[in-house]
Amino acid sequence: MSVARSSMLMASGTIISRVLGFVRTILLAAAIGVTTDAADAFGVANQLPNNVYAIIVTGLLNAVLIPQLVKARSNKDGGKGYVDRLLTLILTVFFVVTLAVTIAAPGLVALYTSGWNEQQLALATAFAYWCLPQLFFYGLYSLFGEVLNSRSVFGPAMWAPVLNNIVATAGLVAFIVLFGQDPTGLRSIENWSSDQIALLSGGATLGVAAQALILLVAWKRAEIKFSLNFKWRGFGLRPALKAATWSLGMVVVTQIGGVVQTVVASGAISARGTNAAVASVAVAAVAWLIFMVPHSVVTVSVATAYFTKMAQHAHEARMDLFRKDFSAGLRSISVFAVFFSVAMMVLAYPMSRVFIGDFDSTISLGNVLIALMVGLVPFSFVYMMQRAFYALEDTRTPFVFTTIQIVIYIIGAFAIAQTVPAAWLVVALSLLTSTSVTIQAIIAYTLLVRRVGSLGEHRIATALAQFVLSGIIAGALGYGFIEIMGGVKPDSFAVDSILSSSLTIALVGFLMFAIYTLALRLLKVPEIDTALAGLKGILRR
Repeated sequence: MSVARSSMLMASGTIISRVLGFVRTILLAAAIGVTTDAADAFGVANQLPNNVYAIIVTGLLNAVLIPQLVKARSNKDGGKGYVDRLLTLILTVFFVVTLAVTIAAPGLVALYTSGWNEQQLALATAFAYWCLPQLFFYGLYSLFGEVLNSRSVFGPAMWAPVLNNIVATAGLVAFIVLFGQDPTGLRSIENWSSDQIALLSGGATLGVAAQALILLVAWKRAEIKFSLNFKWRGFGLRPALKAATWSLGMVVVTQIGGVVQTVVASGAISARGTNAAVASVAVAAVAWLIFMVPHSVVTVSVATAYFTKMAQHAHEARMDLFRKDFSAGLRSISVFAVFFSVAMMVLAYPMSRVFIGDFDSTISLGNVLIALMVGLVPFSFVYMMQRAFYALEDTRTPFVFTTIQIVIYIIGAFAIAQTVPAAWLVVALSLLTSTSVTIQAIIAYTLLVRRVGSLGEHRIATALAQFVLSGIIAGALGYGFIEIMGGVKPDSFAVDSILSSSLTIALVGFLMFAIYTLALRLLKVPEIDTALAGLKGILRR
């Protein structure tokens, strides 16, 4: 299967999953609100397994599994013995870690929050007991998906989250039917019953379990067999464990950064006495969900498809092809990432209105989203460069540039906590994320060039400049069109209702994309033709 077709298949599944994810988030906002104490309690609890999952996907498993599995296929048994032992080891680790963190739920909730009263801590802890088992199922999903990816079977792992969102959405519908809507937080946190807690958080966990277990069907179709094998000694697991050492170090460093971020963000609720729409943990989670849509649809799909190729080329010492694949992947990612950065900043407030009912909360979420979108392009670059190092079986270098980013973030977060008003804490933290990731991207690219030689910097820089110029033109015209429609103020069309906001997003978004495409065509940028061909394939599917 070609890289373009593989990327298309993955992107189409991700698009549907993200659409359903938006529906799920809208229902969650209707059920418990976004700028409410209950939403923050659930946000912290559900974020605990999600944080670890993000680290797993972007670090440990990608770093260890794909290069090792690609090499293991050359063994006499096709790599089955190696795969059985490696997966058994990692599954065991996941089970033990999941059990440990679930038992430690009260301590984890206390660690991730600041300034919360006993009732809110108790509610978050109750949610966490139901949510933390997601860790094991996220681990299963990652393992099953990476084995499929190593055999160039990319689609199932990208389509499995669709089932997750369907199951979780059904749980939210049941919650609203049984217990009603509460978007403004009228239900006090003391009045949450065990049935309400179990249905809300248990539905989320059941969705993750379904997402993992459905991949067993894909394994069967791919004729992949797996048997638990605990005979780990003397079977060549040392390279994988050595690679995992640096990745586990990166996990620890990133988790420290995540703790600092959530603690500082959770402190924003102290300002709700004077402004009920202050952004805190739940708003940060919704903004991150929106931010991750273009990253998941484009960057992850393209990078995953190129990753297996780069790993194969690195194993065969064909570095000319490795560099060619990396440059092509980076430019393919950039043509979309630049557009989404500009478009989502221009449309930040209409997008926020889709998830939130009142104007003040819409502005709060929109401000956070704009600050995050500043860092979308460098964030995508870092993801692709991590894959390049993992294909080279180098997990030490990603640890180095990730540690630098986290140190910068932690120092900045503590400074923000002391100097920025509570109402602007999450916005400042989001802008700090964008800044620190930009520095990380520069360092990572420099280290990669030092490792493998020139990556065609002139061609990449020229393409990026053309993308940015076209994006600025499209963004300026899109912003002007919103102003013609009445701008962004109470009762204006762009943020008046979910329907009007959705129409604004569709109309202005289409206009901006048409202008962006036309500008790139006039500049004779070849990447836009490849991108449009991919979009046509996705729409056909």
